[in-house]
Amino acid sequence: MGSHFSTTVAQGRAFMQLIDGKSVDALSGERIDVASPSDGEVFASIPASGEADVDRAVRSAHKAFHEGPWSRMPAVERGRLITRLGTLVEENFEELAALESRDTGKPVRQGRADVTATMRYYEFYGGAADKVHGDTIPFLDGYTALTTREPHGVVAGIIPWNYPLQILARVAGAALAMGNTLVVKPAEDASLTTIRIAELALEAGFPEGVFNVVTGYGRDAGAALSAHPLVDYVTFTGSPGTGTAIQQAAATNNRGVTMELGGKSPQIVFADADIEAALPVLVNAIIQNGGQTCSAGSRILIEKPVYDRVADALAERFAKLVAGPHDADLDLGPLVNRNQQTKVAAMVEAAEKAGAKVLARGSIAADAPEAGYYHAPVLFGAVDPEMDIAREEVFGPVLSLFSFEDEADAIRLANSTDYGLVAGIWTANGARQHRVAKRVRAGQVFVNGYGAGGGIELPFGGFGKSGHGREKGFEALFDMSATKTVVFNHG
Repeated sequence: MGSHFSTTVAQGRAFMQLIDGKSVDALSGERIDVASPSDGEVFASIPASGEADVDRAVRSAHKAFHEGPWSRMPAVERGRLITRLGTLVEENFEELAALESRDTGKPVRQGRADVTATMRYYEFYGGAADKVHGDTIPFLDGYTALTTREPHGVVAGIIPWNYPLQILARVAGAALAMGNTLVVKPAEDASLTTIRIAELALEAGFPEGVFNVVTGYGRDAGAALSAHPLVDYVTFTGSPGTGTAIQQAAATNNRGVTMELGGKSPQIVFADADIEAALPVLVNAIIQNGGQTCSAGSRILIEKPVYDRVADALAERFAKLVAGPHDADLDLGPLVNRNQQTKVAAMVEAAEKAGAKVLARGSIAADAPEAGYYHAPVLFGAVDPEMDIAREEVFGPVLSLFSFEDEADAIRLANSTDYGLVAGIWTANGARQHRVAKRVRAGQVFVNGYGAGGGIELPFGGFGKSGHGREKGFEALFDMSATKTVVFNHG
């Protein structure tokens, strides 16, 4: 699988964006330094694109869709190209894992896991490209009515910094499978693997203009892309505030959107649960990627008879957790940047001042560089459901515990935030599993488990403040296309 893992990958490289099949700098020549979250040191740079660069990329994608071969290519051939991209990801496995790990700060094993999931996305959507069918509709005598699924045209994908490889793959795989062309704007904090994937797409044989990448700040490149009149559909993963701004921009052109905007996801532990099986999952669901995960299990609701047992066991495990540099491959890495580190620290401090009790803290490795963006894991116990720490997304390794009286109380607590992305239910009672899964307001519900190793086949998205639309699985193919109805009057 490619070259050996390198902790100094991309050292000193000036990355370029990809527009119309060419590696190009921003028209202004301005660049953004890329710093490693592990030590704060600059190791690469990316173009700081603006409105003119975005316009160039969108017009390239627009031309490729309307004048090029892509949208008219047989679906099976598009699928083969997407599958070929997945093969190239595998061939460059170690380089991509090292790049993702260094750029985002996530531990080495997480970078490798992300590449594995990325390969699966392109495999899935490559195979799915020719599996989306229309219908024939019973209609009036003398008529035949049918439907087809048609691509939107130019899809703008605005990708966050926490899982750039995976989230790009779920956006690009579905959009390209349906015959759309792409303009992707990765987060300025984590653009490197997105650029490499676009380069590999060109190597795989994608026509010029089908897969474009513009890099830059959200306020410049992201805002211009969201509002561009030639963009036909926008998909975004990130914060609710930014999501609102993107939806407002897209609305000026009456364009559709898919929004995945985070969560405050609960895991409900009933007294009859297999607690020993649950404990490692409860911990991993909040420390994975340093807690910088939209679907992080950030709230644990525990039935009163076992609250102390579960709280003590979690505290014991939290106290042993260690954060350190990405290449140390410890329990978790640094946060992505200084702003995120400051935000998490401020929310923890505010929770303590509000009366939340710290049951345990992890530690930061003694040899972790002082300039890195580290925050030790924190476990809060007996949290008041009205506290900010109980209701707002922290996006860091911070876990809050709550107790509940009975099933109805558990459901009330689970649904007590504005979010509704993921939920976990731990119980041996089969009837309760079904009742609670039905009543918890979340786009995904896991019973006696949490997460699914990427869950490529599983539709993903939320209710409420968590957004709307669905990614992953076949549902994403429907979001990335529109129904066309054709009626034949043949007498």
